[in-house]
Amino acid sequence: MHINEVLALIPAWNEAERIGEVIAKLPEGMPVLVVDDGSRDSTVEVAQNAGAVVISHDSNQGKGVALMTGFAWSLEHDYCAVLTLDADGQHDPAEAQKFIAAMNNSDDGLIIGRRSVRKMPFPRNVANAFSSWLISYALREKIYDNQSGYRLHAREFLEKLELRRKGFEFEVDIILQALQSGFTIGWVDIQTIYASDIRSHFHPIRDSLKFFVVAWYAYRSARGWRVT
Repeated sequence: MHINEVLALIPAWNEAERIGEVIAKLPEGMPVLVVDDGSRDSTVEVAQNAGAVVISHDSNQGKGVALMTGFAWSLEHDYCAVLTLDADGQHDPAEAQKFIAAMNNSDDGLIIGRRSVRKMPFPRNVANAFSSWLISYALREKIYDNQSGYRLHAREFLEKLELRRKGFEFEVDIILQALQSGFTIGWVDIQTIYASDIRSHFHPIRDSLKFFVVAWYAYRSARGWRVT
């Protein structure tokens, strides 16, 4: 697939300070869709001025809903794949080519960016390492970084994807659904970016608990099918 056949999807909530730079650093010729999830700042205007198509939710509905809005739009517009990345600068847009190359050289339905846990700040490193181990155990599949939102999704997979979780934990459920649908998962190494001035919407205790609920759900679901 070529760069213009892959949609860059950026869910955003009050990210006017950074989203323009994120869009500008994406590879030339890559179409960009921003799903504004009820922002109260100038996220919409900044994204549009940077060249992105913008869809807005009237209120904040959660990252899972924002992603599904973008996935549905991508299917309607016949894109071959969708690359998701965060609006806050924690992903390097220039690494987008890594994902496309990986998918072009495999049959994977989902490619996930793998960060270095050792370079993550506390307590994110502990939550990520433990939840990744738990998800791996539940699915009987090695999951290196279950919380990474930098991913490339094949159209064939998106056509089967359902919204079963609305928040950050939806990204864990995406992994589960990929395996349940018979798709393989590929991994690419990416930079681990946690600048001190980057504000995250991730809440370590609340959202980690949600991940563990999904891990338990995955564990129970895995007993009804076998991952090869």
